[in-house]
Amino acid sequence: MSGVMEKARKADEGRARAMSGLRERWAALPRSWRYGVIVALIVLLYYLPGLQPPLLYTPGTDFTTVLFLCAVYVLIAVGLNVVVGLAGLLDLGYVGFYAVGAYSVAILGSPDSPVVVKFPWLVCVPIAIAIAMVSGVILGWPTLRLRGDYLAIVTLGFGEIIANIATFSGITNGTRGIGSVPQPSEANWPSWMNWFPGAATGQPIFDVAHVVGYYWLALTVVLICIFGVRRLERSRVGRSWLAIREDEEAAEIMGVPTFKYKLWAFAIGAALGGLSGALFFSKQQFINSTTFDLFTSILWVAAVVIGGAGNQFGVAVGAILLAYLPERFREFADYRLLTFGVVLIVMTIFRPQGLFPSRRRSVELQDRAKEVTVDA
Repeated sequence: MSGVMEKARKADEGRARAMSGLRERWAALPRSWRYGVIVALIVLLYYLPGLQPPLLYTPGTDFTTVLFLCAVYVLIAVGLNVVVGLAGLLDLGYVGFYAVGAYSVAILGSPDSPVVVKFPWLVCVPIAIAIAMVSGVILGWPTLRLRGDYLAIVTLGFGEIIANIATFSGITNGTRGIGSVPQPSEANWPSWMNWFPGAATGQPIFDVAHVVGYYWLALTVVLICIFGVRRLERSRVGRSWLAIREDEEAAEIMGVPTFKYKLWAFAIGAALGGLSGALFFSKQQFINSTTFDLFTSILWVAAVVIGGAGNQFGVAVGAILLAYLPERFREFADYRLLTFGVVLIVMTIFRPQGLFPSRRRSVELQDRAKEVTVDA
């Protein structure tokens, strides 16, 4: 067994050196080249629904709908990565914030909700983000003094409480749900966009049968949020989160107000979770309580861990794989959970840092492995 672990350790070190070499070559490129590659990639992502590449095309599901789902999952992963990957707080009830954002938009804007005053979509979404953020503060204020397994249990309980409120509360209509969830303006395509496939069909931009508008909206929101979180990660706030993740006691001794920054992480993660729920159910046009189960929240955490907690590119890849692969290989849907469980076990044993780990996280796990080897 020690020989297998030693081989796995050497393989990880080789992959780490290869990734480091790629990062160095990328950093050595002129800034204009790097910006050019990034802009080209973004343009490709926006035009992807029109390309429908044969290797990526999903035969059993509308390809643009799958792209929209991938974008929403990436947004969820970015928010969860703030809590789990950057601040090191295990949140098993993230689906609760997702539900808060979704129900806020539905209750405030749907004609089927019991609320008398109705708001348009552009008003509902900021309110949903604010309510989700406040719910994160309310949950975090009394519980973030807990650590490890205890915090995970408390967040798990929060997710279950939100699910039960959604099931038995009269304002959410329980399992009957709320229909006619507000959506963005159904404006028609501008004439200069007739080059895009499907733009000249006469359908509105945001339509359940023509999802490209929702995909572009979700992709734009994802890019803005990734940029914002990236800026936070490189700021004093991000450095405080990393210090808390690596050693909270040492961070406190060095003068970092750990409780305040953990509360910030919870609030920002909750806001992104609420935003993702608002986007997804605006497209679905219907919401009920059966969607927000514990298993979904655990899958999201697993996607972040598999992709590489702490690395935005890694967690985005993990989220895309979680959303895309079940739709691409629908003939193996009955074995989805079995396959996912096997992959998770293998990743935990042989690559605990994830597919694309952050450089700091990879070094941290290598140091711990060396300490274990020396003690043995």
